[in-house]
Amino acid sequence: MHNDTQRCVRAVQSKDARFDGWFFTAVLTTRIYCRASCPVVPPKPQNMRFYPTAAAAQQAGFRACKRCRPDASPGSPQWNERADVVARAMRLIADGVVDRDGVPGLSARLGYSTRQLERLLRAELGAGPLALARAQRAQSARILIETSALSMSDVALASGFSSIRSFNDTVREVFALSPTELRKRAKQTTSSGTLSLRLPFRAPLCPDNLFGHLAATAVPGVEEWRDGAYRRTMRLPHGHGIVALRPMPDHIACQLTLTDLRDLSIAISRCRWMLDLDADPTAVDAQLSEDPVLKPLVEKAPGRRVPRTVDGAEFAVRAVLGQQVSTAAARTHAGRLVTAHGEPIEDPGGGLTHLFPTPEALAEVDPESLALPRSRRTTLLTLIDALHDIDLGVGSDWDRTRAQLAELPGFGPWTVESIAMRALGDPDAFIPSDLGVRVAADALGLPSTPAALTAHASAWRPWRAYAVQYLWATGDHPINLLPQ
Repeated sequence: MHNDTQRCVRAVQSKDARFDGWFFTAVLTTRIYCRASCPVVPPKPQNMRFYPTAAAAQQAGFRACKRCRPDASPGSPQWNERADVVARAMRLIADGVVDRDGVPGLSARLGYSTRQLERLLRAELGAGPLALARAQRAQSARILIETSALSMSDVALASGFSSIRSFNDTVREVFALSPTELRKRAKQTTSSGTLSLRLPFRAPLCPDNLFGHLAATAVPGVEEWRDGAYRRTMRLPHGHGIVALRPMPDHIACQLTLTDLRDLSIAISRCRWMLDLDADPTAVDAQLSEDPVLKPLVEKAPGRRVPRTVDGAEFAVRAVLGQQVSTAAARTHAGRLVTAHGEPIEDPGGGLTHLFPTPEALAEVDPESLALPRSRRTTLLTLIDALHDIDLGVGSDWDRTRAQLAELPGFGPWTVESIAMRALGDPDAFIPSDLGVRVAADALGLPSTPAALTAHASAWRPWRAYAVQYLWATGDHPINLLPQ
């Protein structure tokens, strides 16, 4: 979008928050860059330059606006919608792959040479993988500076900087303030191990099905709904974390407790991914509303998101456990696995007790201990054996992963598409054979057979995963209701 100058200018002049994250506006006279909804008086159009990423604006010599904080705006929805190499690279960079494995590691994950990847990212985003990762480190540093009482050396280490000097230079360059000055501007800091953050999103957002689904399907010991917040444990590269997410009118309140602060940016990225916060609800709802059957559902509760997961392998296991059983039964099966094979943790703030078992831990499962039909046991054990060879992460190739899953015994369209929807994040994943979808289709007068419904749903592409959320919402299942 940043190449459509007239459209960008109109968005800036109208302070349209829907375009935050789609592009960044750099002002030649002040040498700062802003989000589209910046509250200051818009600059003259001839003084505006537009960039696709904050990293590109920073590389061009612009610093972040102190009013609108463009580095904290929602991410571009393109990285959720697209499955090409650039989108996959952006999802992996957000998940910290460059910080952990460097650019060669990112290139290897994508199957491209370092030179090819650098060229592709620069051509579309105006910055290479190192610059994009640097922008993310700067944002993580700002969060720690403003929300914790950590020493600046600890902040630099936790944010992924290799030295105090590069940390200081980057903060000054990006924010036009020293780290100490940034901390003085913050309202408060805390010395506890819990960080309180605000996760922005594009309005509207309907929290009912999003948090309702996560709470209704919560695995005992790993997830819970407590005091108006969804809480869960997360396995992270350097340790583990506990997150509490609470829906607010204009943001998601996020409390993170981490065993290693180097995991901060990755934890934030995974929380945003799980809640689908970088979606563009206006584009989704506009297309779905073209169907006269879906239009009343969209108008009643616009902004539905697709509830996802923080761990693709975990969800794949849970999808198998949920085959042809109720939500309660699936939770029971998963809870038994967690108790027997999960890693125990301490949760001073609630009732969380374990991390979900790793594929290595699940490989030790005794088949006879599983209270499942023999065919389901075979399906689960085959999946566990295959988890090392199937990429279920945010940077996966959706088509390739679907094909690999479909080759496993017991993996039909419902299981494959459920994983594509909630683990891979494909916005066009569709499960016409799902009981809830079929009941809703029948009640609404839509074709109820999978083949006929799939044909009708072609008009909903590429947002069929969101259409599923609206269809599910016609029922009275707990997944549709925000817990009280």
